[in-house]
Amino acid sequence: MRAGAAALLALGFTVAACGSSTPSVSVSVAPVDPVPAGTQEITEAPSAAANVDCDREASLNPGPQFAPGAMPPGSTMAAIAERGRLVVGVDQNTFLFGYRNPATGQLEGFDIDVAREIARAIFGDPNRIDLRVVDASAREPALQSGQVDLVVRTFSITCARKENVAFSTVYYNANQRILALKGSGIDSAASLSDKRVCAVKGTTSLSALYALEPRPTLYGVSSWTDCLVMLQQGQVDAISTDDVVLAGLANQDPTVELVGSSLGVEPYGIGINRENDDLVRFVNRVLEDMRQDGTWERLYNTWLRSLGPAPQPPSPRYQD
Repeated sequence: MRAGAAALLALGFTVAACGSSTPSVSVSVAPVDPVPAGTQEITEAPSAAANVDCDREASLNPGPQFAPGAMPPGSTMAAIAERGRLVVGVDQNTFLFGYRNPATGQLEGFDIDVAREIARAIFGDPNRIDLRVVDASAREPALQSGQVDLVVRTFSITCARKENVAFSTVYYNANQRILALKGSGIDSAASLSDKRVCAVKGTTSLSALYALEPRPTLYGVSSWTDCLVMLQQGQVDAISTDDVVLAGLANQDPTVELVGSSLGVEPYGIGINRENDDLVRFVNRVLEDMRQDGTWERLYNTWLRSLGPAPQPPSPRYQD
């Protein structure tokens, strides 16, 4: 009994005297908020995101306009039509762009509706679509392996990425900014020098942060909601990524705010397998139609009105 009591005392427990009917137990271990699974400190430069070797926003000219259900034989679109579903890689953790509605369990957002417009163009039905959640770091592999036909997931176009996958024309322009607790004193990139900053692994946001001088302590996670949890738990001092993503996080927590000027412009494009030029041209035709017929503005007003009045859609740039 004495040996067992000593062991329990060593572990921080109090043992009641023999004969007591209600032993008293107290725990001296302080609660700890665990970091999200997969969190890692970034100590090496992420994949280069330089954009000096190409015109990163240029994409193939739009193809002809095909009637839904009448895709040209032998085309990538015909193969998708025969399968019966357009398979699209999306996000489920970015409020406003791609997130799971807790009330319905359905994926919703600006990116989700852009993907549905492409399904509508192929099938005449926006619901003929298979939405598959992919992490930011898995976007390129998912396209290269053929797991998905498209990636519509706040996918910034860079020259480095264009070596591995093709992109549509730009369908949205974002600016990288900072999200911090109100009253934190963080108000610019310069004020991050001795701070802990969170970003998602596999994004251009990490590359921009790593290039800061002096460099903050960087943590990479799997999703932006993981960053928000770490900020709320005091495990990081700030989050930095595209302003539209940060605005979605700020809508979920009134104690945080967007601060500072832009760290860089992030043009979003739809990712496509490099071997499928016909699908690139088809998607560019859909995006062109969306700009012209008011669909782009309608989707903006549905999901992004809180960011301000609808701007003009990004002007496309074609290379052949």
